[in-house]
Amino acid sequence: MTEQLSEIGGRLAALRDIMDIPAEKMAADMKTDVGEYIAYERGERDFSFSFLQNAANILGVDIVDIISGESPKLTKCTLVRKGKGYDIMRREAYDYKHLAFTFRDKKSEPFMVTVEPKEEELKPTLHSHEGQEFNYMVSGKMEFYLDNNIYELDAGDSVYFDSGIPHAMKAVGGQPAKFIAVVIK
Repeated sequence: MTEQLSEIGGRLAALRDIMDIPAEKMAADMKTDVGEYIAYERGERDFSFSFLQNAANILGVDIVDIISGESPKLTKCTLVRKGKGYDIMRREAYDYKHLAFTFRDKKSEPFMVTVEPKEEELKPTLHSHEGQEFNYMVSGKMEFYLDNNIYELDAGDSVYFDSGIPHAMKAVGGQPAKFIAVVIK
């Protein structure tokens, strides 16, 4: 368990308690069993972005509230300089930088995502969440999995899709794949 996973899990549990939602109901709403859900709250399981997005929607909070524990405060503009952004180191092969973490009441969640290549991985685990998503390839090459379809994306390519359909990304060609992901609520 990493410190970040433990902190996120603790915030998730606290928000659920504040909202007076039993763990069993939260697990059912998240479409997972209660034991697995409790493992997330304890920081024993790694979070997918989809899991956090779904939890934020159920709890009626900004995803940044769960990730960082700080509520966004800006309402007119937020500026994020090159290479900056709120780091979300969730998984070994994925690096997310939230690009609007200080903006309140966002209608979308923009991220710079870097996926490291993992040659031994045949097919990544697919996840889904409410809304729609737009991904624009900045550099590298990746396979984009959408349900039973696989699309190969190169720098300059983009994909817009219903994020309720199970999906995942995999870097190919031995180089990291970097893309902008905009999740629309």
